[in-house]
Amino acid sequence: MPSDNSRLRFAPSPTGALHIGGARTALYNWLAARHDGGELVLRIEDTDRERSTQENWDQIIDAMEWLELDWDVGPVSQAGRADRHAEALQRLLESGHAYRDHATAKEVEAWKAEQGDGRGYRGTPTEDPTAAIRLRVPDEGETVVHDLIRGPVAFPNASYDDFVIARADGSVLYNFAVAVDDAEMGVTEVVRGDDHLSNTPKQLLVLEALGFEPPRYAHLPLLHGPDGKKLSKRHGAASVQELRDAGYLPAAVRNYLALLGWGTDDDTTLMSTEELVQRFRVADVGKSAAIFDEKKLRWLNGRFMREMPLDEYTAAVARHLGREADERLRAACEIAQEKAQTLEEVWPLIRFLFEPPVSDEKAWGKVMKEGTGPVLEAVAEALEPVEPFEPAQIEAALAPLLDRFDLKPGKLYQPIRVAITGTSISPGIFESLAALGKERSLERIRAAAGRLSGT
Repeated sequence: MPSDNSRLRFAPSPTGALHIGGARTALYNWLAARHDGGELVLRIEDTDRERSTQENWDQIIDAMEWLELDWDVGPVSQAGRADRHAEALQRLLESGHAYRDHATAKEVEAWKAEQGDGRGYRGTPTEDPTAAIRLRVPDEGETVVHDLIRGPVAFPNASYDDFVIARADGSVLYNFAVAVDDAEMGVTEVVRGDDHLSNTPKQLLVLEALGFEPPRYAHLPLLHGPDGKKLSKRHGAASVQELRDAGYLPAAVRNYLALLGWGTDDDTTLMSTEELVQRFRVADVGKSAAIFDEKKLRWLNGRFMREMPLDEYTAAVARHLGREADERLRAACEIAQEKAQTLEEVWPLIRFLFEPPVSDEKAWGKVMKEGTGPVLEAVAEALEPVEPFEPAQIEAALAPLLDRFDLKPGKLYQPIRVAITGTSISPGIFESLAALGKERSLERIRAAAGRLSGT
């Protein structure tokens, strides 16, 4: 899967942001479609008019674009296909595969009580108004879902009543609309979460009644958190936008999401998108729930960031910070690239190059002990003549102070770090000093020494 001329679809409901599980489903459909030149349809299932909003629609498109998952058809509004649904419904009524179910007198009174208070009631109902349209379900036999991941799953037809496929006003329900849309849009493979598995036999019965060839189905195991419980907000970022805002890279997110339930025979972890497209097969997805662990995503994202060309890295940081990708930012990114695991972590590391030192009293109190003032004064003296003011020369100038004051490296370099950044965390101290420049470095080191001596 997929076969030649395959067509897959991603069909989210615009009732909220695109969450991690939905993003993985979108990715798997995209990878399967791109594997051998198939097509991907983006269909927005917006028939729930109360919960389907333009804002949520826009969030889905925004998430897909950020993930760099393009589509070939759409976005198609399911609500916009109401005429096609009505035509298919009429065909079933005419063929006898569906029928109008009439309400009892008790149901009529309940309907009148609900509708007769001015919330939409029009006229007086008869004693047998149309309540719904139902599909005739065979009393015997079974409906089998031939699932590409789980194998055949049988559902006895006797376990189903004649289920409702349309309301009294003719508006169709989810399982009917989805079945008609998949058939008429030429969808050949349906890849979705296994929370939809119970819907599939109903959709197969609709397709059979309409005379359509069903697509092939693959139901993905749901995502859990590291605690083994269903993935939720408490496990970290819940939506694609939250991942973006936290500073993750689209390529790293694609790589990590692809590995949630699927993997290669050689257990390769770090893969380009091109390699994912080449190697991905839905049939290779496992049956067990996959674990989303944001710590592992951070690690993988850090790998991606460290391997980016510097210009590309700088451009990504600039976009995240809303800054220009100028030479100053490029120099800052160069010293931070090995340390940051997300784009969000870059600014705290390089802020000291653009702003005065922050005031981290905890860091100051921990590092700036009695006797540190003279050490910082000696540091300033040692750095004053250094030319060029580059990491190697800076390290050579400071090294003698370790013996002079009988200090281990951390006891010498950490006070310098706090002096120039205000915090206890920064890129390499020699690189940080060089990037800050001699004048500003000396100014901050002497200011810290003066603060310690009370002058």
